[in-house]
Parts: sequence; C-alpha cells; structure tokens
Amino acid sequence: MKLKWLFAPLSLIIATTAFAHEDVKNPTVKARMMAMSNIAGQMKTLGGMAKGAVAFDLEQAKAALAEIEKTAKTVPALFKDNETDPKSEALPAIWSNYADFTAKSYAMTSAAANALTSFASQDDLVPSMQALGGSCKGCHSAYRK
Repeated sequence: MKLKWLFAPLSLIIATTAFAHEDVKNPTVKARMMAMSNIAGQMKTLGGMAKGAVAFDLEQAKAALAEIEKTAKTVPALFKDNETDPKSEALPAIWSNYADFTAKSYAMTSAAANALTSFASQDDLVPSMQALGGSCKGCHSAYRK
C-alpha cells in the first residue's frame, strides 16, 4: 500500500505527542509543541479517512487541510528564537540553518494550500497526504531528534 510508509511514522508521532507536552517549562517550546500536535491531529483525521477507519467527509477533510495550512504558517515565527527545553525535540540545526528550515516550513504550508484548492473527492486524499507527509518528513529528518 502506498500510504503504509506514512501511517506508521504518523501513528508514532501522534501517540507520543501527549507525553511530549508533560513538564515542558519553556512557554515558547510548549507553543511550538502545541502547533505541531495540532498539525499531527489534522493528519490523523485525514489518515483515518484514507485508511477507511472513518467515513470520508469532504468538509471535514477540507477543514483539516485548512487548519494544517493555518498552523503551518505560524511555524517559522514559533521557531524564530533559539529557545530550548529538555523535552524539546528541535535540533540546534534549525537556528544554524534557519533559511532552510523556514523554506521547508513554507513547503508544508504550500502543500496544504495546494491540496485545499484542488481537493474535491476521496480520490484526492492519497496525493494530498503524500505531499503533506513528504513535507513533514523533509523537515523532521533534518531538524527533529
């Protein structure tokens, strides 16, 4: 299955986000983590539809894509300052290569915006998730523990 590679890592991310927020002292880091959890939650919504675990709902899918786009737009500002917390999974490479980090963040925003403008049916789920998943992976591979 084409999406198998996407669901296993996505499930792991979603399962661990609840634990990741416990005991975070730095409010900037906590805001970052909350934004990323929001994106992961929206991806879970889309993934559930793609797997057939929940019924496809065009409006709910579009709402998830819109929320991903909205939240993704905030990511560069959330990471502008080099703030850390022991619970953070953000790598120092973010701030030493901030231009690349923001470019990758904008790629996620663009993937969500493009998916949203072309999303018309259940057939659009897989290509949309592949584009979004690729943008997530591109950033996480370089900038996340």
